[in-house]
Amino acid sequence: MTVLVSACLMGVACKYSGGDNRCEELLQAARAGGHTLIPVCPEVYGGLPTPRTPAERQGERVVSRTGEDVTAQYQKGAEIALALARETGCTGAILKANSPSCGVGAIYDGTFSHRLTPGDGVTAQLLRIYGLRVVTERDYKALLGE
Repeated sequence: MTVLVSACLMGVACKYSGGDNRCEELLQAARAGGHTLIPVCPEVYGGLPTPRTPAERQGERVVSRTGEDVTAQYQKGAEIALALARETGCTGAILKANSPSCGVGAIYDGTFSHRLTPGDGVTAQLLRIYGLRVVTERDYKALLGE
């Protein structure tokens, strides 16, 4: 199976802070299962730098902690991730939990207080609309068939 994966989960230093969220267990499971992982970072694809000011969804908008509206960059990155999924034959995605781009089912609530609210990140939402099965690093086994 070919799967999109948040690049930060693969150890790429593209997290807003400049670090990564490497998930060794996920990577080992994918290798063991013979899966092909396609790394994506919608924020970077959308033109945002690393590191960057944290951002959270506020309704349909994505706003940085300093008040800058970065919705257009998040939408552009989501569209590029979708195009990459289509070009590589991905049927699913494993994305970073809680992220305003990649969160699935729960994202930060837009107040920068570390509180979660029901919802999806911009990329997760778009991938779901186009029929991809989208999970986080917390429940990747459901997608990889373990």
